[in-house]
Amino acid sequence: MKHSQNTRLFSVFLNARLYLLTTLLSLGIHGLAFASGAKMPDVANTGTMTATDGTVADNTNPGGSTSGSSGTGTGSVDTGSVTPIADKYSHLDPGHVVRTALLSQALTYFDAHQSTIKNKKVISIIDFKLNSSKERLFIIDLATGQVDTYLVAAGKNSDPDHDGFATVFSNAPSSEASSLGFYLTAETYEGGHGYSLMLDGLSSTNSNARSRAIVMHPADYVADGGRSWGCPAVESRYSVQIIDQIKGGSIIFASN
Repeated sequence: MKHSQNTRLFSVFLNARLYLLTTLLSLGIHGLAFASGAKMPDVANTGTMTATDGTVADNTNPGGSTSGSSGTGTGSVDTGSVTPIADKYSHLDPGHVVRTALLSQALTYFDAHQSTIKNKKVISIIDFKLNSSKERLFIIDLATGQVDTYLVAAGKNSDPDHDGFATVFSNAPSSEASSLGFYLTAETYEGGHGYSLMLDGLSSTNSNARSRAIVMHPADYVADGGRSWGCPAVESRYSVQIIDQIKGGSIIFASN
């Protein structure tokens, strides 16, 4: 009986020593790995990964697809469903004729208000930062990307120095100044200047356009740098072509 008890005690002692030795060896291996600079797994970060554009992709669903990616599987990154304006309309203005900032503003407005825009064939931009001797009316064909350029007049009180640069803008009646902002082209009519185009102001800075009779019309003085009473007058030789292209609910963006 005593011999049997001694055998059991010896067995327990031996097992304890083996367990202790195994634990120490395990700790030693992990310690060496850590000391050598090996990266240990970060449990808190498994399952997701942050892309360089700030979006987060879920890696906990291997084989699942993510929108905006070209493939499926773990690690695919969602680049987002919102397409930047520059990418969406990258075919426009290949020659970079229009100032990039103005084109971006005009396209952003157009893209957000398409339900209220009847004529989606073109958008127009008037860049009053340019001198009146420069072709500062830009008509952009949204299908082909082509940009047609024309001279356009400013109101005489927008160019008080009569040096061709518009520096003053107003929405006030009888101001005889140009107004900045977004316009929607409306109906055509035959007036004192001939074939003309009504405009409706869509911004707080040009909301009085119709009541002020701010219209697009032909004028011979445009070619000589002349000024209007606030209308975006165009050269007579191109007026019919321009008006027929942009009439019926297209966007005009006037800026400086």
